[in-house]
Amino acid sequence: MRRDEIAATMHDVARVAGVSVKTVSNVINNYPHVRPATRDRVRSAIAALNYRPNLSARGLRSGKTGVIGLAIPELRQNYFAELADAVIRAAERRGVEVLVDQTGSTREREIAVLAGHRLRLTDGLLFSPEQLGQDDVALLDVPFPLVLLGERIFGGPTDHVTMHNVAAARAATEHLIEIGRRRIAVIGAHPTHQDDIRSANLRVRGYREALEAAGIRYNPKLVRVAAPWHRENGAAAMRDLLADRVKFDAVFTFNDTLGLGALRALGEAGVRVPDDVALIGFDNIDEARFSVPSMSSVDPGRDQIAEMAVELLLERINEKDETLPPRQILADYRVVARESTGFVDPEPAHASAVSPSVLADQAGQHE
Repeated sequence: MRRDEIAATMHDVARVAGVSVKTVSNVINNYPHVRPATRDRVRSAIAALNYRPNLSARGLRSGKTGVIGLAIPELRQNYFAELADAVIRAAERRGVEVLVDQTGSTREREIAVLAGHRLRLTDGLLFSPEQLGQDDVALLDVPFPLVLLGERIFGGPTDHVTMHNVAAARAATEHLIEIGRRRIAVIGAHPTHQDDIRSANLRVRGYREALEAAGIRYNPKLVRVAAPWHRENGAAAMRDLLADRVKFDAVFTFNDTLGLGALRALGEAGVRVPDDVALIGFDNIDEARFSVPSMSSVDPGRDQIAEMAVELLLERINEKDETLPPRQILADYRVVARESTGFVDPEPAHASAVSPSVLADQAGQHE
């Protein structure tokens, strides 16, 4: 069903299920005193009609709950935890609350989100899929306001806010080249689907573009798989790289969490950072400022992504008769140079502020 079609009502569900509206309400609110057979009949009718309950539609004149949904792969990854925080703050400034759902990076749960089964009592959804891909673009044609985050699906029927993955990864690699490093390893490549659209593959592309532009030969032995992007996998990939005795003098990890694991493994091996090996991550999570040494990173514009995504979603929620075509917006990015690539931390966690001129010189911006 498309958004411009008439949405099913609770009365429609009651008619199809052969029960009263009160019984439908009891099932939706999980009241216990409903016979299992009746509950199953109501749930089947809800699924068949694609009915999407809305708390405020039953009482408020606006028919809106004042709540939006945010569906992300996992809060264990610092980037998504900090993205959720940024979205909540952006929504609060606009008088809206956020209901956060964790899909666990499973296809089944991502499809359930789009079917409206997991975040039912919201006015619209911000959705960051990890398992759905370009072939699933039709699933985004949903009867509620939706804004897509990330880079798994392009050209769909929804607004899309994402980051400059290729250009930002190229900037990270260029930063390592600019400080004199030539044998640059990467950690975080995806084990399969090397040609599809996902963060890992886009960042490999940016890495290779930077090498080619600098006249550095690409060495596949320096590209290490690590999935998912957790600390332990970053550490394991770095230990394997060291054990293989492949010469390298720098490493670009595809997120900061992998970088934290890699830093640990380098320290265990007695490898000095940045003297022996320089390291840069991606995401500019808060923890990067507190690692030892503090970790250089690419800031992909997380706060800007949150602001733009919330703003676009609220625009869609408040649309009347005229509907704008889908919009795609890319956030700004910058390289933040810290101790792991030989710079004084521009945002030290323990000292007085650095002068603005020094910060500007060391930020290494690649806009």
